Amino acid sequence: MNAIAAAATTSTGEAVQFWILGIVAVIGAFSTILLKKSVHSALSLAGTMVVLAVFYLANGAYFLGIVQIIVYTGAIMMLFLFVVMLVGVTAADSLKETLKGQRWLAVGCGLGFGILLIGGIGNASLSSFNGLGAANALHGGNVEGLANLIFTKYVFAFEITGALLITATVGAMVLTHRERTERAKTQREMSEERVRGKHLPPLPAPGVYARHNAVDIAGLLPDGTPSDLTVMKTLRDRGQIRDVSQEALADLKALEQRSGERLGREDADAVARGANPASAAENSEAAK
Repeated sequence: MNAIAAAATTSTGEAVQFWILGIVAVIGAFSTILLKKSVHSALSLAGTMVVLAVFYLANGAYFLGIVQIIVYTGAIMMLFLFVVMLVGVTAADSLKETLKGQRWLAVGCGLGFGILLIGGIGNASLSSFNGLGAANALHGGNVEGLANLIFTKYVFAFEITGALLITATVGAMVLTHRERTERAKTQREMSEERVRGKHLPPLPAPGVYARHNAVDIAGLLPDGTPSDLTVMKTLRDRGQIRDVSQEALADLKALEQRSGERLGREDADAVARGANPASAAENSEAAK
């Protein structure tokens, strides 16, 4: 009787943990959809997933807590983050819909999920919560009890979920597939081109001297002009290359100006121009 009463009541530590981590989870969820940069949104979502894992562990669902950290936070979210950093998605990217009606469909799905969430919270608040102690002890542990439910009572729902995930994976591959703009060269042809001196060393990485590392940003030469060798020919043919040469040159000029102000060169140049304007003009032309 005491065990049932203890399972139905919430201790002070559990209440403090819930309210602190719950606020963090809600802030992370709102930051995921409100922040402008995709990298910051991915990090906010990762923080929310970590908080959910702590909730699972606190409620005795040890298997779900560990899976939440290892699979979702440690693998899937980090994969999303690395892809976003590699592709270079920024707030300046196009927000034009590629599928008609997808925003209204997203709104409808969001409303449906909200109704289900409110119904679940209302059901949990009206009924008593007994905890996972009895369920874990019934089959000898949390992992054993979860496996028994998945492969007996909820096996059909589990298979449907797997089919939906496979369908989503295939759909993502189909949507991101693009036809080649040219015939793929064989290994022999590429070897002959290298031996004949077309470009023997490896190609330079994209974004060199451009302060960006995205594959669609051309690297800059020492004079500030973009280099076509740093981006693939497919992106050049499609016109999907972003030119940041002017932005990089502006940043360089601002850096030189700040360096001159810190080193006091601006005052020295002004004194030199006041003493001998002709020589100052000649020095400036020689510097250019």
